[in-house]
Amino acid sequence: MATLDFKGKTLVQNYHLTVKYHELVPKKDMSLTDKVRLDDNLIIHGDNLKALKALLPTYAGKVKCIYIDPPYNTGNEGWKYNDNVNSPMMQEWLGKAVDREDLTRHDKWLCMMLPRLKLLRELLAQDGVVFVSIDDNEVHHLRVLLDEVFGAENFVGHAVWQKKYSPQNDAKTLSEIHEYVVGYAKCAEKWRPNLLARSEEAIARYKNPDNDPRGVWKAGDLTSKTKAAGHSYTIVSPSGKKFTPTSGRQWAASHDTYERLVTENRLWFGPRGDSVPSLKQFLSEVQAGTVPTTLWLRDMVGDNQEAVREQSQIGITFDSPKPKRLIEHILKIATLPKANDIILDFTGGSGTTAHAVLALNKEDGGNRKFILVECEDYADTITAERVRRVIKGVRTASDENLKRGLGGTFSYFELGKAIELDSILDGKNLPSYLELARYVFYTATGEEFDERKLNEKRSFVGESKTHEVYLFYQPDIDHLKKTALTLERAESLGKIKDKRRLVFAPTKYLDQEQLDALRIDFAQLPFEIYKLAQ
Repeated sequence: MATLDFKGKTLVQNYHLTVKYHELVPKKDMSLTDKVRLDDNLIIHGDNLKALKALLPTYAGKVKCIYIDPPYNTGNEGWKYNDNVNSPMMQEWLGKAVDREDLTRHDKWLCMMLPRLKLLRELLAQDGVVFVSIDDNEVHHLRVLLDEVFGAENFVGHAVWQKKYSPQNDAKTLSEIHEYVVGYAKCAEKWRPNLLARSEEAIARYKNPDNDPRGVWKAGDLTSKTKAAGHSYTIVSPSGKKFTPTSGRQWAASHDTYERLVTENRLWFGPRGDSVPSLKQFLSEVQAGTVPTTLWLRDMVGDNQEAVREQSQIGITFDSPKPKRLIEHILKIATLPKANDIILDFTGGSGTTAHAVLALNKEDGGNRKFILVECEDYADTITAERVRRVIKGVRTASDENLKRGLGGTFSYFELGKAIELDSILDGKNLPSYLELARYVFYTATGEEFDERKLNEKRSFVGESKTHEVYLFYQPDIDHLKKTALTLERAESLGKIKDKRRLVFAPTKYLDQEQLDALRIDFAQLPFEIYKLAQ
């Protein structure tokens, strides 16, 4: 497989592993829900790389569809490289806008994308898929980078989206009216696209001119280029007219099969019975839908002008938005309405992905859930505000569903401070019990953390495939100095079951023989946060 080399690649190859887990701080006043929770629809404000890492303990391996619309790196967007990589070269890059004169802009873009794509892969379900919007500035680099991260064998499609109707007559070369949407599965063997509903135009091709009781049908060619014995013969129509295949072709059916088709009334010779025979193809016998194609025309999925009109209806302004129908098209391909599928977009922008999820749920009664991450300061005033308005309803909107409101809830979180376990030693910036529990469970087991199973009174964090996990901790330095795993605390964990117990505490007063008798694996805070051998 071809690989891509770029400046800084070796420095960011494993950078995602060094990114610290951060707290997710709930913001009730910015949310639209009775109870702010992590299993709700989510909008997260903060650095998207850190936010993706913060989502791992709860959502690793659970996201069904990821859609991202990263900077296209045109040189006119003014995006900045903000990953604090420990390298003099990359420290020099830090916080500086990338413009067209920047000779390293492609290197910076690739260094920005690589660690994020690696975290996306961890978040993606085994039968999940990621779609990335991009244009000609970086599409060639993106394809090779995605090959490296996801594997070339997991490439599922490279769609062309018609984003404009009219050409730009001031274009110096060819007028660009398209962009791309590139798709990769986590595991192509386990992912299949959903069939799309047939268009009204496609259905209209099916007629029933002979009132066949089996329903509407369309005429199919009865000839073929295939050379096979018994497929060259003369057909006599009901009117007596004789037909033989044109030069270089044969009948697709053998003579015996032809006789059966006549008996089953599967052939059509025209209204007067004197036309070249065709095969009846009944709508009731074809697939329930059509396989998605790689050409997405504006009539099918919307264009840039439609996206601007949508924003105008909602009353927000945002540069270069995507039309809601484009995201809906992706969701129809990649998600199922009743499966509680999770959709992630770490380039939240104007909130189009959330809008599309809510609109599609309204249309088909679905239970899809969105997670949006936005790093810019407009996360509340634009990203979340759009979602609030489409949930509650926009009185002046022309779309009836939007006017009445799409319904739903979301919880708003700010990215908080890093979970620094070494801070337990000095008592500064101690994480909350919930945040530390989420961190130690995921880090130790590699499995999803379920907040609903947590019982702080029992010091119970959750249960993995191999262990029950317990955490003796409070964000108070005096308490921690006095807390240890004693025999009394160990026995308070309850009846010993088949699984071993993984217990986190500042220290212990039990020897190894006692621990083994109680089936306990002890992990001392803050030093022994480790991943169990599976």
